Amino acid sequence: MSNSFKIILLALITFFVGTSEYVIAGFLDIIAKDTGISVASAGQLISIFSLSYAIGTPILVALTARMDRKKLLLASLITFVIGNAMVISLPGYLPLLLSRIVLALSAGIFLTVSITMAAKLAKPEKIGSAISTVVMGFSTSFVIGIPLGRLVAANMNWKLNFAALGILGLASIFVLMAAIPHTEGEEPIPLVKQLAFLKNTKILMALVVIFFWILGYSIAFTYITPFLLNAAHMNTSTISAALFIFGVASMIGAKIGGSATDKWGVRKTLLSGLIIHAISLALLALSVHSVAAVFFVLVLWSLSLWSSGPTQQVNLVSQAPEASSIMISLYSSTQQLSMAIGAGLGGIVLQNTSINKVVWLGSLGVAIAAIIAIRVIRPEVKRGH
Repeated sequence: MSNSFKIILLALITFFVGTSEYVIAGFLDIIAKDTGISVASAGQLISIFSLSYAIGTPILVALTARMDRKKLLLASLITFVIGNAMVISLPGYLPLLLSRIVLALSAGIFLTVSITMAAKLAKPEKIGSAISTVVMGFSTSFVIGIPLGRLVAANMNWKLNFAALGILGLASIFVLMAAIPHTEGEEPIPLVKQLAFLKNTKILMALVVIFFWILGYSIAFTYITPFLLNAAHMNTSTISAALFIFGVASMIGAKIGGSATDKWGVRKTLLSGLIIHAISLALLALSVHSVAAVFFVLVLWSLSLWSSGPTQQVNLVSQAPEASSIMISLYSSTQQLSMAIGAGLGGIVLQNTSINKVVWLGSLGVAIAAIIAIRVIRPEVKRGH
């Protein structure tokens, strides 16, 4: 079995794991009705996942640093299966919250190890592409998971989504046992020393760029459905089509970002992606009078947004290649924390002003990321061939 196929396999399983995070966004109203809670309370299932991921991943990465990477992947998948079983078998809101914590921790470890494993399996000149392949698996969960999850929840039972994920996770355990090689862990780095990486100005500023990049995205995308409904005046079927196209573009963008990083380096790829991202959000706020224009801008937004993911990770790992797992976990934690804050901040703005202002605020967040990146990411960060 070739290493390229193994990387694709990791991306496929990452799709299952990623779906556990995104899928409930498509049927929060159904969960609320079924469990007797408000939609706002159901929304906390997303927040608790992001916060658990952000806080728990660095700790678990430190505790499991010496563990064989294959065994760690298998352990995370076993935990993933348990988390899905909790959703199916335990009634009530509190067990559902606890299951989200379990799923978040399993997802954090699996994605972190998958990315570092893909980087080790790839040829040196193909590391960016390898990372983007795994990231594309995660983004595919966004494309397929949300609309498919909604379809299942609306026509059958929302818990069937988690039953399917549990079965797929169980099957993935056996596939990984046969396909993925044993790989030594890294020298363990205590949490205190992990945080000490933040004393490195380049690492800290890379994380700051990531924070504002995801903050801007999260502010806008969390409320994209009410924006398309109330500002762009789309009907339900048109909104579904728009979100599907956005998702397809996200997969293409992730692949473009990885290949462009390998070819042109971090600086050019990241700056172009961030600048186009900020501009596209501004254009989105201005294009509400034309459905065709909104569709075009959504594609531009998605391509630029997801192109930055592999580039941000390559940039961060290059600052401390001897601690690649720590770098990826810091990336993931920053991303999840920023998503939680962005969703909350966007909600506050929405309560006090128009939906258009939410999108403008998202554009501002990404623009701040671009300005910081221009100042701190130097040409010498560019990857060689």
